Amino acid sequence: MALTVHDVDRFEASRPRLEAIAYRLLGSAGEAEDAVQETFLRWQAADVGRIEVPEAWLTKVLTNLCLNQLASARARRETYVGQWLPEPLLAGDPMLGPADTAEQRESVSYAVLTLLERLSPNERAVYVLREAFAYPHREIAEILDLTEAASQQIHHRARKHVAEGRARTEIDESAARRIVEEFLAAATSGRTEPLVRLLTQDAVAIGDGGGKVPARTKAFEGALAVAKFMRGLFKPGKAKRDLVGGSPEIHAATANGGPAVVVVLDGRVIGVLCLEVTADGIAAFRSQANPDKLERATERWAATDHGKPLFNIF
Repeated sequence: MALTVHDVDRFEASRPRLEAIAYRLLGSAGEAEDAVQETFLRWQAADVGRIEVPEAWLTKVLTNLCLNQLASARARRETYVGQWLPEPLLAGDPMLGPADTAEQRESVSYAVLTLLERLSPNERAVYVLREAFAYPHREIAEILDLTEAASQQIHHRARKHVAEGRARTEIDESAARRIVEEFLAAATSGRTEPLVRLLTQDAVAIGDGGGKVPARTKAFEGALAVAKFMRGLFKPGKAKRDLVGGSPEIHAATANGGPAVVVVLDGRVIGVLCLEVTADGIAAFRSQANPDKLERATERWAATDHGKPLFNIF
């Protein structure tokens, strides 16, 4: 049955919410867009006149598509080269979704998206629908074909897993920039001590190159090890310039609601370093350098005014 203009408009009105749900569930903007497009095809093939609550129908279809995708993604990630990290989204990207509450902002933070990889697909779906979009457990149960009690239990378990993995710290955009600038000043000082003072004792540094860009397959752990790595990372050198094809610009920015360093070469984002900040200092650095996961960031970068770089690296 052909869709009317009204039917298409109803779907398009839901697209931003669907994309935000899919991104949180999959950790990939490209896969999220594909899932939403497949949902539209299901909508196009359905007898929409018989669908009483389109929003609920679309959410159910999308969520189940994402659950199927998560099942296959787990198998793919077992053969992924090096560490797997989510795709970062720069400030203002509509796929970040709602950010009115602390729960909504936390649900899309880079640290939490990384932690969500530890959850089962059902735990991840319940957590996202409840925390980020405030779905009542009754509706979550209908979406996932669970009982309401089961949804509540899964949510409790998922929240516990996420809470155990991080300490919540809210940071506004101006504070995020100051943190990045302070970090970069220490990282380019040529000395390890200023960096160590900024880090928690159990700080970690993880990188995702996807086998396409050099990245250490094992995380650096401990303040001293992380500080030495960061000092070396920001140390100029001809070999580094040759590797990336020039001298990239370094910008302080916000990604997934948190402080980030964005590395840009000839208008193309070639790296996003996300900082996880706690009351005790910087607890983690998660760097995304896989070019497949930086295409959307590059598009967003080109469409926004990001000011002058702090400096040129290498």
